[in-house]
Amino acid sequence: MPERICEFGVPGELRDRLVSAVLRGEKTATSSLMVEWQHESEPLPKPGERETVIDSAGRPIAVIEIRSTAVIRLGDADLELALAEGEGFHSVKEWRATHESFWNDHVKPELADTSTWPLDDDTQIVVQYFRVLELLPAAEA
Repeated sequence: MPERICEFGVPGELRDRLVSAVLRGEKTATSSLMVEWQHESEPLPKPGERETVIDSAGRPIAVIEIRSTAVIRLGDADLELALAEGEGFHSVKEWRATHESFWNDHVKPELADTSTWPLDDDTQIVVQYFRVLELLPAAEA
């Protein structure tokens, strides 16, 4: 089992919806704020790295492989990313509004340094594209 754990969103309805999209092959990308990685002193995933996806109950559901990782400006997020996130976005504007709301509500309160707020086009985000390698027994239950 890979050492790194992949937790989409926050536990509950959001995570369950995102994990289901991963299992269906609809979600093949994810994005987060660079400041989150810096806050946790976590190195960015590298292509070929494998991660264990967990559900809201913390059960291992699948193993994914990172295809690519890039740090981009929030203003450079494109429709390819919005669609690959697998959440039914039809535009970058819709993707951005949803993500900014999530980051403001769930990420900002956890950070000691909120100097990156308010979010703007120059805010750095980490974009990861991935593929599912293996479904684990809990996913089939």
